Amino acid sequence: MDRFVKNFISMSIIYLAIASLLGILMLGNPSLLHLKFVHSHLNMLGWVSMMIFGVGYHILPRFSGKPLKSPKMGETQFWLANIGLVGMLLFYTLGTFNPEVSAYRGLTVASGLIEILSIFLFFYNMIATLYAKETRG
Repeated sequence: MDRFVKNFISMSIIYLAIASLLGILMLGNPSLLHLKFVHSHLNMLGWVSMMIFGVGYHILPRFSGKPLKSPKMGETQFWLANIGLVGMLLFYTLGTFNPEVSAYRGLTVASGLIEILSIFLFFYNMIATLYAKETRG
């Protein structure tokens, strides 16, 4: 299994643990409910998407019988996805505690754009792998 695939799966499990802890904290302390955005994105982009990326990179090339188009792109996507997610959640949270600092909104959006770029890399890498021309050996 490629290192970046293991990294996606490992981070997925870490994000699940963090999201679960935050969910319990929000349940026990309703004043933290303004962090629902953080909780939901940790679950969907952190846990679910990272697991899908990791499993997709490992299984889809094998199912198609073709090598992954670009493992280097997968590695880049891993870093962009994590930087985008952590940045988005960090700057969103800082913005909720410091609404007078308008830069946090722009940094949240910029981080979200990094996340979207990572998703497009996955899309391209998978489509290019699945629809690569057959090589006859």
